[in-house]
Amino acid sequence: MKELDVDSMFGSMVEKLQKGPSSQRGQYLKTEVGNTYTVRIIPNKEDINKTFYEYTSFGWTSFATGQYTGVVSPITWKERCPIQEAMYRIKASGSDQEKDKAATVTKRTQWITNVYVVNDPVNPDNNGTIKILRFGRQLHKIIMEAMVGEEADELGARIFKLSDEGCDFRIKVEKQGDYPTYVSSKFSMPKPFKSDYPGGVSGILDNIFDLESVNPVRSYDELKEVLNEHFYCLSNDESSTTTSSVAAASIATAAAAAVEQVQTKPATETTEKVSSEEDIDDLLASLDNL
Repeated sequence: MKELDVDSMFGSMVEKLQKGPSSQRGQYLKTEVGNTYTVRIIPNKEDINKTFYEYTSFGWTSFATGQYTGVVSPITWKERCPIQEAMYRIKASGSDQEKDKAATVTKRTQWITNVYVVNDPVNPDNNGTIKILRFGRQLHKIIMEAMVGEEADELGARIFKLSDEGCDFRIKVEKQGDYPTYVSSKFSMPKPFKSDYPGGVSGILDNIFDLESVNPVRSYDELKEVLNEHFYCLSNDESSTTTSSVAAASIATAAAAAVEQVQTKPATETTEKVSSEEDIDDLLASLDNL
């Protein structure tokens, strides 16, 4: 019987313990103001339409814990969302106090895609690895311009090529007021692509993240629990006894209207405040890549 290499196993275990528990955040490319990150967008070779994944989320500072609470909304899959319904009801018939609270809830549309990191000036260990780039409407606009806009003739499909015919995506993070901005980001002209990734380009294409499974999917009831705990500051028992039949009917009516409203909105909807203060959109959009 072959003897186990305990020494090698022990070393690996110590290394893992020293690093601490793994975090899904490590999959993402983190960007910081004052730096320019160079990446190549990796196409999904199995289904090119899955190269980008668009989703909608709600977020606010918890009224119970003071910590940020963020969840992916079922609106992403054209399903009912209790947070959307609650915000719609408050906007329509809530008290001034409820409306003030609802004004702190933000609704965002973001995108994620796989990228090969050519140069990370802050964390060079990321160079030559595959990361997930999360972005908002500023970078989305630049990518769309390269694909179908005025720059499409020069760029187009080249932004997805992992070859000497492909283009680097240079993500420049600057500061505008108190927030980062990405408007100066751009694609380079085609240039040589060098990589030591195991298996070369085929290895890169074979090891991308499944973008559809990155964000946790929560049920309607689970999201109601999040809403009750972090917005209404209610326990499960309290939330089940404080909703009268009249209020329930009101919520149901508002819910139907909210779902209809969501289903008729364009897919390119971006960051917005759930209240009517749409002028804050530009500020929120600048946080998209944090």
